[in-house]
Amino acid sequence: MAGRTRGGSPQRCPSCGAPVITQLVGARAALNITADITPLTPAEQAALREPNRLIWCLLTNSLGVRRLLWLDPWHPPDCRRGIHVAEHRCPSTEPTTLF
Repeated sequence: MAGRTRGGSPQRCPSCGAPVITQLVGARAALNITADITPLTPAEQAALREPNRLIWCLLTNSLGVRRLLWLDPWHPPDCRRGIHVAEHRCPSTEPTTLF
């Protein structure tokens, strides 16, 4: 999944306004990923990890170009190459009252 990437410019989520990065990821750009750009500690990564929510390593090169790499099982949780970020989920917008 850490193949070619396209896109990767920071922007705002159209629903909640959170700062995110959206990028096509994969060998054939098969996944369209939207991730938060807030760095996570190893403890926060463990707390946010769910079966259908991935954690990504956000790398920035010397030209300022950002790209997301999937965290495979061998990726260290305290990696120094980039920051670890979670796949974006908008906060719940369900109403708290019915009437």
